[in-house]
Amino acid sequence: MYTPFVNNNTNPALLYHQTHQGKLGVVSLNGHLTKDTLPLAYTPGVADPSREIATDKKLAYDLTLKGRTIAVISDGSAVLGLGNIGAEAALPVMEGKALLIKQFGGVDAFPLVIDTQDPDEIIKFVRQVAPTFAGVNLEDIAAPKCFYIETALQDIGIPVFHDDQHGTAIVVRAALINAAKVVNKPYSSLKVVVIGAGAAGLSVAKFLLHSSGPVSDIILVDSQGTIVSGRSNLNTFKESFAEISNRRNIDGSAADAVVDADVVIGVSRPGTITSEMVVSMSHNPIVFALANPTPEIMPDEAYAVGAKVVATGRSDFPNQINNVLAFPGIFKAVVAHKLTVITDEMKIAASNAIAGLVPNPTESEIIPSVFLPNLAEEVSRVVCTTPHVGDN
Repeated sequence: MYTPFVNNNTNPALLYHQTHQGKLGVVSLNGHLTKDTLPLAYTPGVADPSREIATDKKLAYDLTLKGRTIAVISDGSAVLGLGNIGAEAALPVMEGKALLIKQFGGVDAFPLVIDTQDPDEIIKFVRQVAPTFAGVNLEDIAAPKCFYIETALQDIGIPVFHDDQHGTAIVVRAALINAAKVVNKPYSSLKVVVIGAGAAGLSVAKFLLHSSGPVSDIILVDSQGTIVSGRSNLNTFKESFAEISNRRNIDGSAADAVVDADVVIGVSRPGTITSEMVVSMSHNPIVFALANPTPEIMPDEAYAVGAKVVATGRSDFPNQINNVLAFPGIFKAVVAHKLTVITDEMKIAASNAIAGLVPNPTESEIIPSVFLPNLAEEVSRVVCTTPHVGDN
């Protein structure tokens, strides 16, 4: 027998979620049904838009919620700092993601958590629900299967965007462009170490190395050490990255990798960046410690040993690197332009736009606030005006 949840400790976050049984609801956009409108909303009038869509599926964009709604889809296998907690436990996070897309981007979104962690079944599910939505935000799906899943879904006619990969990469690049200005180093000269080779880490590293005007070099570090060509225990995705990175061929630990580096980016866990590592870096080091809720190194520790610019993923420290800076504007563009894909060029344009919203960066301000007015509008604008915009 089901026993209702009792919040004995009056935890405010639990109260927030319990009050309305979650964070999202459904409202009628045409007001309450009446004797006159019921025949329009449902039978017999609803048959008319159905007949039109049957003759041309594209009309679903104009006659249904498809044209303005994003699916937020997760299997619960890599949720925030909680790990593989499953579909039901992931649902509060996916509700929150949908709420952020709505509040910051003005775009409706709906969470769908699914009771499978088999990548082929996830691919099949996304293909099957695609007719309902204008785009898909894949969320909190573990690496390396997330790479396989996203790649396999690029042909379904609507954009499929894994925010843990690309949203993170877009915002990190924007912050790094401005951090380079603060330390007076050319962005293209930066030697970067990324600690953590999951979805976010590998995507950040690839984006910084591949995007227009790349950094000088990147060393990617996983739990076994540096990603270096010839290492025996690399998956396919790490192997391909090893071939184009780590030009100094450093085979060792994270501490070995950061010696003389200009930048260290943590997308790992607390403690993976130490004071000794920061001391060993090049002059005026840049430290992005993005693990949540506890960074790889706390900002005061990093500053105490010479870090010039420090960023985290937390809102209670300066320089919060937050995906909310990117994904609401990107999905706003998806809806506004009926995009069929989100290209690398669009991601670069979004990143440049976010960086440009801080015209005079300082040590404590290298990235705009998520509450900056018209942030999503500006990101959407540059994405929509980037070449290769697809029309559905």
